[in-house]
Formats: sequence, C-alpha cells, structure tokens
Amino acid sequence: MLRVAIAEDDFRIADIQEKFLLKIEETEVVGKAFNAEQTIELLRENQADLLLLDIYLPDQTGIDLLPNLKQEFRDLDVILITAAREKELLERALKIGVENYLIKPVSAEKFTEAIKKYKKKKEMLQSAEEIDQTFVELFFQGIHEASAAEKQLPSGIDPLTLEKITKVMNQFHKGASIEEVSEAMGASRTTARRYLEYLVSIQRLRAELEYGIVGRPERKYYLIVSEE
Repeated sequence: MLRVAIAEDDFRIADIQEKFLLKIEETEVVGKAFNAEQTIELLRENQADLLLLDIYLPDQTGIDLLPNLKQEFRDLDVILITAAREKELLERALKIGVENYLIKPVSAEKFTEAIKKYKKKKEMLQSAEEIDQTFVELFFQGIHEASAAEKQLPSGIDPLTLEKITKVMNQFHKGASIEEVSEAMGASRTTARRYLEYLVSIQRLRAELEYGIVGRPERKYYLIVSEE
C-alpha cells in the first residue's frame, strides 16, 4: 500500500488530488496539510511514503521546506506540484532530490501517470535483491517507455512486470512451470499464470502439458526463439 500525504494551501486542489489518488489501486491518503507547519505535524503523526508538495505555501515555500523534510523523514519521497515556472526552482528541487515536478494545472491523466510511475519504481527497488546494469537502465529509462507501452496492453498486464517475467523465462532453457516462475519472480501463482498465458497469447511463449511421476499433467512454458 502506497501511503501519500498532501501539502497544498488550496483545499479545493487538495481535495481534487485526494480524489485522483483514491482511484489508484493500493494507494491511500494519510492526510492533508495546508501550510508548512501542518505538513511537519502531519508527517510526524502519520507514516507516509510520498508527499505531494506545493511550493507556494503561506508560511514557507516548499523549496525551503524540502531540506528539513529530507533530514527528518529520510524514507520520504517528494513530488512537487506547483504553478511555479522558474527554472531556478526546478534546479534547486532536483539538487535536493524530488521524484517529479508537475506544473499546475495538472490533468487527471498526467497526475495518475506520475503516481503510477513512482509506484513502479518503488516496487522495482523493493522486489530486487541485487541489481545489474539491465535493471538500472530499466529503472531510469524503462519507466518512461512503459508508460507509452502500457496504453497498448490489456487490463491487468503491467509492462514492467511483463519485462520481469520475460527475463525470468530466459533463465529456464528447459521450460518452467507456474510454480517455478512464481518463485523466481517473487509473485503469486495467479499473477505468474496471468502473465504466462498472456505471453502465450502473443506467441512469445508456448505451453505444453507434461506428465510427472504420479501422472498428473503439468503445464510448462517455453520461450519461442526467433530464427532471425
């Protein structure tokens, strides 16, 4: 579950952001603050993964608040949502460390896209035990490519998970069962089956029934290797 706090001096905009967030799966709003002081209190009283921070707060700018937030709440990530268009503010925000910078007015589509990108990056880091260059490239570049690809995928198929399960299947030269894939990618059997069957439907994998010692058929999946 992604826990999000909102710091926005306009209660109407804060309410709109909350409504957008509530439409995103496994996301909850832990609270809303309308100035810098309330933001600190909110974060001290509620554990949050992500803060949506406006720059123009009435008692302190979000840019000036950022260093204090980073020092006190080390696991907190921040997305700035602001009407500010000064390049210097963006440069300062990047140096301090923000996940994204959205300029108002923000459409529902752009807002949702930003939150989903953040969630995917966070999920990638949480699921990885170690990283390699491929992981790093996917982390920094694949997120943006995935956003475009996601629009072409059927409901329930996430581009990053699809990429992950494809890489997992490359490890099984002699085919793999649902249980083996599920364990290798750290996902449920239901999730593994859904992605495996999707890859079969687009002819990236082929599936065969094989019989074990006890005679019970087991569905195994094999990569389809291109002859090119």
